[in-house]
Amino acid sequence: MMRIQINLLLVLLATFLAVSCEQASTSPAMVLEGKTMGTVWRVSMAGIDAGRKAALQQVIQHQLDADDAELSTWKPDSTLSRFNQNSSRAPQPVSSNMADIVTESLRIGNKTAGAMDITVGPLVNLWGFGPDKQPTQTPTEAQIVAAKAQTGLQHLRVIQGVDGQWLQKDLPGLSVDLSTVGEGFATDHLARLMEQQGINNYLVSVGGAVLSRGNNASGQPWRVAIQKPTDRENAVQARVALQGHGISTSGSYRNYYELDGKRISHVIDPLTGRPIEHKLVSATVIATTALEADGWDTGLMVLGSEKAKALAIKEQLAVYLISKQGDQFVSWMSPQFAAFLIKPE
Repeated sequence: MMRIQINLLLVLLATFLAVSCEQASTSPAMVLEGKTMGTVWRVSMAGIDAGRKAALQQVIQHQLDADDAELSTWKPDSTLSRFNQNSSRAPQPVSSNMADIVTESLRIGNKTAGAMDITVGPLVNLWGFGPDKQPTQTPTEAQIVAAKAQTGLQHLRVIQGVDGQWLQKDLPGLSVDLSTVGEGFATDHLARLMEQQGINNYLVSVGGAVLSRGNNASGQPWRVAIQKPTDRENAVQARVALQGHGISTSGSYRNYYELDGKRISHVIDPLTGRPIEHKLVSATVIATTALEADGWDTGLMVLGSEKAKALAIKEQLAVYLISKQGDQFVSWMSPQFAAFLIKPE
């Protein structure tokens, strides 16, 4: 019998508790929120006239709805779904946004030796974490091999031209799933929208991807808390000051189900075609953009603790890892991450 246990906290800023106002303030931050991409978005702004609230809510939701209409794998008429449904090997025109997301995904995918793979959709679906229904029995080796045959970053490329951008696949059945980086892109897009609106002090998030600029309503840098890998909402592992950066976490401890007495993680290893089984339960990355952080955290989560540590050091990434050893959780951070850490007072 299969038991599904996907904690609702997963769609509540994932592993982040936004701490937007830590001291008393006569001008509290304006907070807006809503739903998009199957998760929630949240915007905190300091020094904003309350009269702008309704207009800002509308323009934010409109932009995120447009992003969802482009990137969704759940909507059959989205730009991405149309690309996936088209078996042609000819280049297909896409927006600059789509080209940029795929380009960054391919870069990180290659850096992680394919651990972060945006073509892994057939395997994600096979294991029950995509639009298809969850399986009632463990996929067979033949099914895994067949699904893997429809994946591979080497089968996808971005063509940048003076008159536009195109995506091209040389495998007719290849599909692209941007759910691992979509939240990061949407968060960066929200940040650009804030700048266009003349707002310089904000913290924005879509799902578990967060980015900040400027200070909170108390005049202090925006801070976020990395949550411990438990179901307790306020269990804080560490706090960081983002200093104008993006942050994202990938974790294996919330989105899972049990099948045949075994926990099935939503994190799929593209190389084995199976859910991860190692002891790394959480990977947090701070980067210049939320998109970059969102891509790296997935790849590191797939790699596991030791390979993730080695890659973080090699690429000089700001990384915080949490692994389970017996009944205990053990953390590790790179020197670059330590620079963002807020030490306990």
